[in-house]
Amino acid sequence: MDIPRPDPQLLPADLIVLHNLTSDIKIHRARAKDQDENFATGESNDQSTMRQLDALKDEPSVFCSWDLNDVPFSEGLAGSLLRAYIAWAQTVMRNPLDVVFLTHLLLYLGTSLPSAIYLYHQFSYLHGVCHWIMQLYYCGSFTLMLHNHIHNRGVLTRKYAWLDHVWPYVLEPLMGHTWDSYYYHHVKHHHVENNGPEDLSSTLRYQRDSLCDFLLYVGRFLAFVWIELPMYFVRKGKYRLASKAAFSELLNYAFIYFMAQRNFPATLFVLVIPLVQMRVALMVGNFGQHALVDADDPASDLRSSITLIDVPSNRYCFNDGWHTSHHLNPLRHWRDHPRAFLASKAAYSSGEALVFQHIDYLMMTYRLMRKDYDYLADCLVPIGEQMDMSKKELADMLRKKTRRFTEEEIESKFYRRAKQRHFGVSQPAHGNSNHCSSQAQVIDCGLTFEHPVAARRHEAVLILVDDLDGTCPQELGVHAPQRAKPTVTPEHKIPSCCDSSQTPFLGSTD
Repeated sequence: MDIPRPDPQLLPADLIVLHNLTSDIKIHRARAKDQDENFATGESNDQSTMRQLDALKDEPSVFCSWDLNDVPFSEGLAGSLLRAYIAWAQTVMRNPLDVVFLTHLLLYLGTSLPSAIYLYHQFSYLHGVCHWIMQLYYCGSFTLMLHNHIHNRGVLTRKYAWLDHVWPYVLEPLMGHTWDSYYYHHVKHHHVENNGPEDLSSTLRYQRDSLCDFLLYVGRFLAFVWIELPMYFVRKGKYRLASKAAFSELLNYAFIYFMAQRNFPATLFVLVIPLVQMRVALMVGNFGQHALVDADDPASDLRSSITLIDVPSNRYCFNDGWHTSHHLNPLRHWRDHPRAFLASKAAYSSGEALVFQHIDYLMMTYRLMRKDYDYLADCLVPIGEQMDMSKKELADMLRKKTRRFTEEEIESKFYRRAKQRHFGVSQPAHGNSNHCSSQAQVIDCGLTFEHPVAARRHEAVLILVDDLDGTCPQELGVHAPQRAKPTVTPEHKIPSCCDSSQTPFLGSTD
């Protein structure tokens, strides 16, 4: 199998990681052939790569299309204005690296909102079509900016908290999101269930290379998510969340109906078409993210999600391609994913995780519908034992990961296994409650997990504790108040520094 060649338009951090993985393949092949070539060891290669990533960590992201050093108007008056904008924007953003979020927020408020208002004032079909095309172009970056917003309870500093609360309600309907639905479904539901059997967007019960099953998957979400999500919260005893999710969804539908009574053509292009296209796109993307699920351990985050190192996902959608890393720690800052991956590369390799390049989630779903496993094998960046596999073996492996799970298998691999697993994590040796030990130890403390996905969350804890040299969530740029005494329940036992309220994959509160 040929060594993958990185796309030169990738983000610098992505290029660095891909060069690291390519070097691993070369080293592995040289050793397999007993060649006495002057290759660096894998460990020294990782250390060198980590130093390169460290050199990028303080450079703010300002635009999606250009890295800061490649901005074409960085000289003269334009350059002075740009530097002044960056300096001001860093005082506005909660994380100084996130200037790009303010750039996009100003872009949307300065184009989408005025365009929508004018359509209601004086509608024309030409303007309506142009507005729809503009929103189609914006929706990916907006959704992933919103994704960061909902996971971190905002992106702006406290001084601008009012704007942080207002802009989602203004822009969400224009981009195809109903008010707060993304937060309730994604944070309070999907990251609790993690593609498990109770996840409303779970792919387990579908043949994941079947067009018929895919259409059923999307159709169910479009037709029933408005009622199924509140009912899920009711089943879990989270009645407050159920009422909030139902109220915000129905209120948004009432708003669309009200606006349609005033100007139906404008409402069609401003609110209805974006809503339908966004919900289809969300399901196409989620299907691609969780289509390749390991038959032996579908409850593992490493084996039920994938990593994409590609331009559309990472350059234009704020590292959305690092999906496995996000599931392992939903509070990890989007810029930290490449470094976290490298720090936990051994766990990814031993866990048989999947890493791809030259493909995004939409194309992943498209190629699966065509059953084009040879193409997917070409896009796969082999790690661990995958480096010993031929292209045909890789294609066969990927094909097996799309098989539908039976109800008996789901019962066995989620519910029964969850009740049998026990785990615990050792306390930090140095006694400082603000830091995690870089070495986590699994012990049998007699805990039983009744929730079908709770039993697998220990692997996320171990990787969170062990990656980034034992850095805790508080040190990853997560600005959340610390509690004097963390809440630890028998269902979610975690290191003392990792409060369950700050790590959604360990439990969610109302």
